[in-house]
Amino acid sequence: MGLMDRVREQAAQLAQKTQEAAQEGRVMLDQAQARRRADAMFRDLGAAVYAERTGRAGPDDADKIERLIKALSRQEAEQGLGDSNSPPSSPPPSPPPAGEGK
Repeated sequence: MGLMDRVREQAAQLAQKTQEAAQEGRVMLDQAQARRRADAMFRDLGAAVYAERTGRAGPDDADKIERLIKALSRQEAEQGLGDSNSPPSSPPPSPPPAGEGK
């Protein structure tokens, strides 16, 4: 094997390692962004539930709570919640319609 062949082989290996490192960096960035989005939604959800439970809820807080729960469910299903220990999962089952099961 000539010197040029070894140089080409090492260059190809280096390019492959660079691509793998870039992919790992993208995954870590995606997880961090998902975690930030989920944290913001959890904070907003907690504030809305607290307001509702303490009698300080506005007229649209119940709708806001439902929207946040749906958004968090979508986030978890699509990208997880940014926690490397909890990969994206299937959405939780929908609750039965009002009046059923009683």
